[in-house]
Amino acid sequence: MATRTHHKVAIVGGGSAGVSVAARLRAAGQQDVAVIDPATTHYYQPLWTLVGGGRAPVEESARPQESVMPKGVVWIRHAAAEIDPDSREITLDNGGTVSYDYLVVCPGIQLDWDKITGLSSTLGKDGVSSNYLYELAPATWNFIRNTRSGTAVFGMPAGPIKCAGAPQKIAYLAADHWRQQGVLNDIDIHLVLPTPAMFGVKEFSDVLVDVARRYGITVHFESEVTEVRPDTREAVVTDKKNDTTLTLPYDVMHLVPPQSAPDWIKKGPLADPNNPAGYVEIDKHTMQHTRYPNVFSLGDAGSSPNSKTGAAIRKQAPVVAKNLVSVMNGQAPTDQYGGYASCPLTTARNKMLLAEFDYTMKPTPSIPLIDTIRERTDMWYLKRYGLPFMYWNLMLRGRA
Repeated sequence: MATRTHHKVAIVGGGSAGVSVAARLRAAGQQDVAVIDPATTHYYQPLWTLVGGGRAPVEESARPQESVMPKGVVWIRHAAAEIDPDSREITLDNGGTVSYDYLVVCPGIQLDWDKITGLSSTLGKDGVSSNYLYELAPATWNFIRNTRSGTAVFGMPAGPIKCAGAPQKIAYLAADHWRQQGVLNDIDIHLVLPTPAMFGVKEFSDVLVDVARRYGITVHFESEVTEVRPDTREAVVTDKKNDTTLTLPYDVMHLVPPQSAPDWIKKGPLADPNNPAGYVEIDKHTMQHTRYPNVFSLGDAGSSPNSKTGAAIRKQAPVVAKNLVSVMNGQAPTDQYGGYASCPLTTARNKMLLAEFDYTMKPTPSIPLIDTIRERTDMWYLKRYGLPFMYWNLMLRGRA
């Protein structure tokens, strides 16, 4: 029999956004908070790039979901299937319903593998992989370390994706490995980017131009991998600007799928009707829904035009928690999110470029006295050890 429950605050999604907000609401004295998520394992996804590059074990990225759920929060172990914001009710995948007074929507982002023709059937096989899944990141490393010659293709899709730097990071980790092995000159590396530049912030883009040049990487701008032909081990690259196609052979290939809001969010009333990707329509500063004042959204499923990173969520979570409490108290939301995001770009097996920026698309460094607009070894240690520690011990507990 389907159950019906009610909670003052319902949070859809138990990823970094949902758990962080739940922890902050509990710390603010909110007694009735429910998190809706069926996952039994919680992942620190930024580590998967290092797993794919042979620089970290995949097991280190996973912990039981139960271990990160804030004390006192009701964990509803089902998936949300539909939200009716007019009746303030969530329908679950088992037919049960959860009604709410206030709602936080953060179900994450959907990986649209089938948008690249032929990709799904060859993922994890014959040299084709993607660090965007826990089970595939180790396969990426296996393919890279077993490649000694031939052609390597690294592709990024158009549109917002989780960590827009990830498609490049694995290319540089692979190239540096091949350099160390003495086979870099025997491998023809292609990086396919949908953008007109290496990165959206010029200061960081200029550094990455030099990195690609250092490894001898051919960069295809304003282009996408649109088809994979597993039988012939070929990738079709479409030049969007000139409306032409190029067929590349591949011995190893790392592709990132196009991404969008979950389908059930897309077709629901909370989605931005002007955004075909279907993200939840929110004010980009207050994170409040533009039509339903008792609804907030953050993380990858929100329509705010920031880079979709864990660092963005770290800055959004306190804004959402404070503004939600303000609305509960009959006040207008006044806390503001400025679009901060950071992208730790691994440019070698022991170096990193920490790209920090906000809505102005200008560098916004947060570490005093350190020049982060260059490759640094100390930033590598931050990426490998500092950020995971902060994530598990501070961010998920609402302390950072």
